[in-house]
Amino acid sequence: MKSNKSRTRLLILAALLGCLIPVSVPAQKTQTASQPEPEKPLSLTLPAWQKGAYWATFDNQLLLDFANLARFRDADAKLAPPVVGEDRVVFMGDSITEGWNLETSFPGKPYINRGISGQTSSQMLLRFRQDVIDLKPKVVLILAGTNDFAGNTGPVTLSQVEGNLMSMAQLAQANSIRVVLCSVLPSVRFGWHPDAENPVPRIASLNDWMKAYAPGKGYVYVDYYSAMKDAAGGLPPNLSRDGVHPLPAGYAIMAPLAESGIETALK
Repeated sequence: MKSNKSRTRLLILAALLGCLIPVSVPAQKTQTASQPEPEKPLSLTLPAWQKGAYWATFDNQLLLDFANLARFRDADAKLAPPVVGEDRVVFMGDSITEGWNLETSFPGKPYINRGISGQTSSQMLLRFRQDVIDLKPKVVLILAGTNDFAGNTGPVTLSQVEGNLMSMAQLAQANSIRVVLCSVLPSVRFGWHPDAENPVPRIASLNDWMKAYAPGKGYVYVDYYSAMKDAAGGLPPNLSRDGVHPLPAGYAIMAPLAESGIETALK
């Protein structure tokens, strides 16, 4: 009896010891997820055209105040409401508008210039309430697109520019401001961005879209483009020194077209 019990204890002890003895297991191949390749560091090298003090200031402005709301904030706040019977008009745009001496082209008219050099349609849309709606004009002329196609605030599609123009026009209409959509001026290249693709097809496409879109919404379309372009689709030397910004001779063509558009919008 004792012998059987002893044998049983030995068997149990052997089994327990067997569990503690490491067993050599043949190595097996295991599948591991493929490791992604390390990302290449972003290049911080700027193209030659984007170097220099001008672009450093430009980039800093985008970071601090993307739409440059500070530019006209004080002037807008100081501007008195229009008097009864005043046909106030706001010209919204970029450097082409900023460089337009409205007093010379429209002497004695209550026309307000809200152009800011270098701006794209997305920036204008962001400041549209402050610089247009809050001024309570009867009419707004919107001239935008040149700097979009130059890539001043990054790549942009044609439909995105159209969307920004639509949004500005809808905001104006919702606030009882009559809308004049102005064609983008002709241009074959941008001196400050020589790497940009040829803008001629996109400018023509955007202008064709505006011409078709405006009447159905009750807006006026002003066609500077057809009156100013040369055979290559650009601005001729007698109208512009750099192929983008009009000389006085260029503004002399634009002024009666703008005035006609304003008169049509006011009717």
